[in-house]
Amino acid sequence: MQLGEVGNLSIFFDSIKQQTSANASQLCIGLDTDPNKIPQILKNDPDPIFSFNREIIDATHDLVCCYKPQIAYYAAVGAEKSLEMTIQYMRDKGVPVLLDSKRGDIGSTAEMYVEEAFERYGADAVTINPYMGMDSMEPFLARKDKGIFILLSNLQPWWHRPAEFDARQRFASL
Repeated sequence: MQLGEVGNLSIFFDSIKQQTSANASQLCIGLDTDPNKIPQILKNDPDPIFSFNREIIDATHDLVCCYKPQIAYYAAVGAEKSLEMTIQYMRDKGVPVLLDSKRGDIGSTAEMYVEEAFERYGADAVTINPYMGMDSMEPFLARKDKGIFILLSNLQPWWHRPAEFDARQRFASL
C-alpha cells in the first residue's frame, strides 16, 4: 500500500458512525488508568484497574462513540491482563476501541505490534507513529479491517511543526 491510499476504512468508521448515531454523541473517552488515582473503595478488588474501568464503562457506554485506552498505563504496571479484560468489556458493550499505543518500528517489529494490538488485545483501531517510515506503517495499513490513526502532530507547547523543531536546542541539556 502506498502512502495516501486508503484501505477499507468502512468497518471501523462505520461502527463509529453507528455509535455516534445511536448515542447522539461524538465523545471518545480515554482510559489512561493510573493505579495511584483509583478510588480507595476499589483498591481491595481483585483487579482494581479493571474494576475502575468497568465502573466508567458502565456509566458511559451509552454516551460515547468510542473508548481509547492508553497502553502505557497498563504495561508500566504489568496490568496487560486488565487491559485485555477492559477491551473485551468495551466490545461486549458494543463500543469500538481505539488502542492508543503510538507504535512505530521497523517491519518485523511492526508486525508484532499489529499482532499485539489486534489479536492479543482485540482493538478495532490503533494509533501509530510514522517517523520510522513506510516500513513501520505498512503492517498496520495492511489490516484493511481495522482503523489506523497516524500521529502527525501533537498539542505540546513546544511542538509547532516538525520543520521548526530543533532537537539540538530542545535536548542540549540532556
